[in-house]
Amino acid sequence: MSADATVRDGARRAEGRILALSHDLHAHPEVAWEEERSCVRVAGVLSDAGFTVEQQYVGLPTAFRAHVGSGPLHLAVCAEYDALPGLGHACGHNVISAISVGTALALAPLVDELGITLSVLGTPAEEGGGGKIDMLKRGAFEGVHAAVMAHPGPVDVARAEPYAVSHSHIRYDGKAAHAAAYPERGVNAADAFTVAQVAIGLLRQQLPSSTRVHGMMTRGGEAPNAIPQRTEGRWYVRAETLEELARIEPRVARCFEAGAVATGCELTIAPESEPYSEFRTDEVLLASYVRHAEGLGRVFRTGADSLMNRASTDMGNVSQVIPAIHPYIGIDSAPAVNHQAEFAAASAAPAADRAAVDGALALALTLLDACGSATREYLLTARR
Repeated sequence: MSADATVRDGARRAEGRILALSHDLHAHPEVAWEEERSCVRVAGVLSDAGFTVEQQYVGLPTAFRAHVGSGPLHLAVCAEYDALPGLGHACGHNVISAISVGTALALAPLVDELGITLSVLGTPAEEGGGGKIDMLKRGAFEGVHAAVMAHPGPVDVARAEPYAVSHSHIRYDGKAAHAAAYPERGVNAADAFTVAQVAIGLLRQQLPSSTRVHGMMTRGGEAPNAIPQRTEGRWYVRAETLEELARIEPRVARCFEAGAVATGCELTIAPESEPYSEFRTDEVLLASYVRHAEGLGRVFRTGADSLMNRASTDMGNVSQVIPAIHPYIGIDSAPAVNHQAEFAAASAAPAADRAAVDGALALALTLLDACGSATREYLLTARR
């Protein structure tokens, strides 16, 4: 049997396992840094298939590495499995895990013949926690020559073009007082947020059109008849590049400072993770993925249909270090889009199952191509 036929047969044999995994994760969503069950479940499928599994990888409780083979070319597939608070798998990370596991199961029978080490890296906390950034800093990607994954969206989009993004926790501390009897004795932390949000709204006119500044209050006070003593929120700033982000962030910070100055509150701004980077696509790997996905009948979109490819991801940071791709695979969710409850429902529908199967096979064939002599030599020397 040819290598291509072996991969296709392996992907077909894995279908039942990866779809069961996708639906199980979907039924038991866990948010960033709390993916204990999900981490064990995803790693367990690989362990049962003969992969060597390291749980709590690089010291992160909900990260893992599963690997097979010992060849000099080290290829990694990244799995995400965190869900969104209150929305479950409204970004389809259950499908990502299914695709990544299916990719590995399809390619595993060939690792010795191809002379590769094949790893699946379980990466926690993509939804704002920067799990891959922590893993990079702790050495999880040392010795890896290329990393791939595929992310669900409404339609297929080949190229990831995410914004760089920073995630900040905002806190104002004021002074409580009875809102009717002694309002003048209070320092209103809710007013501080109001001033800051008005300032941000006015600032947007002077920001580049691609910039995004958005967030929410997570704590607005204690009681309607008490001057709010403490308010908290989470705010994101997005820009085309980390360099542009570094220029814009101080301007947004001054809006929050304005709230503190106007009300007399004390302001604390704390990063929730290191900033996510823009993406550096590996053109060789992407061309291979597109060819194989189109061979399976996938149709890639551009323009207004393709906006999910602008979503920020900590995979961007990985792409700055090693060759990487992050295509989007469509689950036919229209009119629902990512981060809506309707998209969560679509992530366990038949079209999402088809996407999981197609994505696994397309990525497996892409990695098979990466083992060819020309691409192999390029990857062995391409670490940035």
